[in-house]
Amino acid sequence: MTETFSLRVEREIPGPIGKVFDAWLDADQLKRWMTPGPGMTVPRATVDPKVGGRFHITMKQDQREIPHDGEYRVIDRPNKLVFTWVSEPAGDTLVTVLFHKVSDRATKVTLMHERLATTGARDSHKGGWGGILEALARAFA
Repeated sequence: MTETFSLRVEREIPGPIGKVFDAWLDADQLKRWMTPGPGMTVPRATVDPKVGGRFHITMKQDQREIPHDGEYRVIDRPNKLVFTWVSEPAGDTLVTVLFHKVSDRATKVTLMHERLATTGARDSHKGGWGGILEALARAFA
């Protein structure tokens, strides 16, 4: 059996749980915050927010476009979101996002990314997801 790697990142987001959850399923909102680092944009995003529905997110840095695709496996509003995450060079991986109400105006987001092929992919994605959660927090600030 091939060894795989996983990661976990957490962040408190200054927004109510329902709105924070919904931001993950709205293409216009994804374009504003699904950016893992400075200088990156999301020129295109499409979502079909239902179990079995697909999404596509194109991240762009300088002239390089980085496509990400996946399928929604679990949509349990506002508690849990599970989707596949297919990108180069990571391949077909699995992401679980848990949402916990901290208060009426704050939500703890815990993201777990599984089935990463190498420690390098794990470490790269950990930094990327950390940046994405930071951008999500800024979008709600």
